[in-house]
Amino acid sequence: MPATVSRGRGRRTISEINMVPFIDVMLVLLIIFMVTAPLIAPSMIKLPVVDKGAQPPRQIIEILINKDESLQFKNAGSSVPVAIEQVGEMAKKAQATAPAGDSAVLISADGAVKYETVVKVMNQLKRSDVDRVGLSVSTKK
Repeated sequence: MPATVSRGRGRRTISEINMVPFIDVMLVLLIIFMVTAPLIAPSMIKLPVVDKGAQPPRQIIEILINKDESLQFKNAGSSVPVAIEQVGEMAKKAQATAPAGDSAVLISADGAVKYETVVKVMNQLKRSDVDRVGLSVSTKK
């Protein structure tokens, strides 16, 4: 029922919405969200746990990615600079010289290297059908 106001001779209907209750509700909701937001823990990713391999590979082919995103191909103690387009071919040739299943390719990247560069190297290895590709990490002490 609309509110009425009587001024002088006749009654006049007020057709405005009262905003005070609406503002009160919004302020209460704002305070509730401000209080509860810090209590909600950010989502944590639970990574899967894997066991160690039964037998470590005898031959490790290492691809080093330096800070300046230059690549080094390290095999049997010798290190050779290589372009990203040639990584897959060289790794496949190096794996062919080892007995089947006894070699692995290990990508060692500097912490400052873009993730995109590591993915490009992995993509080149995948295109060349290289088996057993891993990432090298350091452990905290």
